Amino acid sequence: MITIRVPTQLRALTGGSGTVEVEGSTVGEALKALDAAHAGFAERLFDDAGELRRFVNIFIDDEDVRFLDGLATPVVAGQTLSIVPAVAGG
Repeated sequence: MITIRVPTQLRALTGGSGTVEVEGSTVGEALKALDAAHAGFAERLFDDAGELRRFVNIFIDDEDVRFLDGLATPVVAGQTLSIVPAVAGG
């Protein structure tokens, strides 16, 4: 199982849970499994082309998947994905 850390802003979709365990062999599969288990994640994470929205960062352990293989980045049981919304302000 892969653990996905859910930020506070999206925990309403998980019934308040900060972590969810899913199966998948890539980051994309794990995120799709998250949406299958808790509907509503796909529209918040993916754009119309199926790519990660630019204001959503996904980390596998401590590495940003954009600097790896993106949604095709392999994951193995025991790893943790973190959904980290971009923060902006002034």
